[in-house]
Order: sequence, then C-alpha cells, then structure tokens
Amino acid sequence: MPSRSRKTKLSHTTIDHEEIRRWVEARGGHPARVRGTGGPDDPGMLRIDFPGFSGEGKLEPISWEDFFSAFDENELAFVYQDKKKSGETSTFSKIVRREPELVES
Repeated sequence: MPSRSRKTKLSHTTIDHEEIRRWVEARGGHPARVRGTGGPDDPGMLRIDFPGFSGEGKLEPISWEDFFSAFDENELAFVYQDKKKSGETSTFSKIVRREPELVES
C-alpha cells in the first residue's frame, strides 16, 4: 500500500487527517475557507487560519468535517514544515494537488 505521508529535508506532505489536525491545532490554527468562495454544499477554497496572520477578514472558519470532505473530494494534500531553519516552530503550510504516491489503493 502506498504511503499516506512523505517527508523531505524541510517539509512533510500528507493526506492523513489526524496528522494534519494535530499539526494545525498544536499551532493554534483551524480550518477555514476563503470568504466568498464555494456555496451551500461546497466550502470553496480551503485554507488553514492562524489568528493574527494575514487571513483576518479574508477567511471564515469551517468545521474539520467540511474541510476534510472537500480535501478528499478534490484530491488535495497538505504540505507543512515543523521547524524553521532557526529551530523555531513553523506555521508554514500549503494545500496542493495530491501526487499519485500519496493516494491509497
């Protein structure tokens, strides 16, 4: 079975819901969508919101259930960094298209 995660020197890529949720919540973040995108059954453009960062006013919170439903339906993956080069905890993340080696068979 293919792996659900991949690690490189500076970043990790995963589709594992619990891994994503733990990483985000450990940094005070929560799932969000870009305000004005999507519709009643579509949350729109997914993001992770960290209070005090540039998303204020542009993002609105959504549930983890809605986030992961759209995440899987759109075959997305989560790229994140644990530590900055300085050793500080990082909040760097992005949502990208899944690569074939991350998809479960």
